Amino acid sequence: MRTYEVTARRSGDWWALEVPELPGVFSQAKRLDQADEVVREAIAAMTDVEPEDVRVRVAPVLSAEEREALARVREARAESERAAAKEREAMQSAAAMLAEGLSQRDTGRILGVSFQRVSQLIKERSKGEALKAEGAKTNRGSRRAESDRAEETAAPESAPRGETRSAA
Repeated sequence: MRTYEVTARRSGDWWALEVPELPGVFSQAKRLDQADEVVREAIAAMTDVEPEDVRVRVAPVLSAEEREALARVREARAESERAAAKEREAMQSAAAMLAEGLSQRDTGRILGVSFQRVSQLIKERSKGEALKAEGAKTNRGSRRAESDRAEETAAPESAPRGETRSAA
């Protein structure tokens, strides 16, 4: 199954679709979510294959201003994901700490979550700590293996019996 790159340019109320790899293959769609289907059908007709055997990757052509706006959205999403991860870690830590001396219901009330969520947070924290510990073991083992490989490659090769090696 072949994948074709498709450019989509806004033309009035329509998206003009072009397949640069296949000269003469053009189509159009009213909405971008319809582009995949119509351009797959156009490619299939030109290449004499079934539309199901064609994959496309539609790339809308955007202005510089639109690309900048999109970049700001991506950065905001990345910041949001980092903040969510930081919040999750803080909640897990607080839940574990509070639950040591309080019931899970009281811990949930203090944190503003259900007691079931407190249980999940504590389990997630335990699982995360176990993965970190396992990762540390793996890293120590891989560093040891890298060190062993480095020693093997640095060790001089032994000469066959009866021969001596000399540095040139």
